[in-house]
Amino acid sequence: MVMFLFLVVALAVVVAAVTLAVVGGGENGPLPEAAPERLRDRLPPDRPVDRADVEGLRFPLAARGYRMADVDDALSRLGAELAERDARIADLESALAGARTAATHGPASRENHTSGENHVSMDKPTPRPEDRP
Repeated sequence: MVMFLFLVVALAVVVAAVTLAVVGGGENGPLPEAAPERLRDRLPPDRPVDRADVEGLRFPLAARGYRMADVDDALSRLGAELAERDARIADLESALAGARTAATHGPASRENHTSGENHVSMDKPTPRPEDRP
């Protein structure tokens, strides 16, 4: 019975202390409202995103997981950059295929080529006599 009374008194003291701290039992008044946590380290707007940016990206926790707006912004930025890089890769592969086609057909077919596309020549220039050692 004594132990039960001791636990009740201890519980009452803890509840009173917490109530005083929260309600404003100090000089500073009541506790301020906590500001919502926001994404601090956003993806860099002035340069392309690299692997370190993605690995360092940390989303703040919200009541039910992550903030959807922060995650949506990051995913749309990453999606746009991946699409841009895919388009660039496709352009470079197309230019490489054109250069290989031009190289396999030789100089005679390049003279007859009138489509207006510029292709990079893959032919090695013949060394001139003055360039030889």
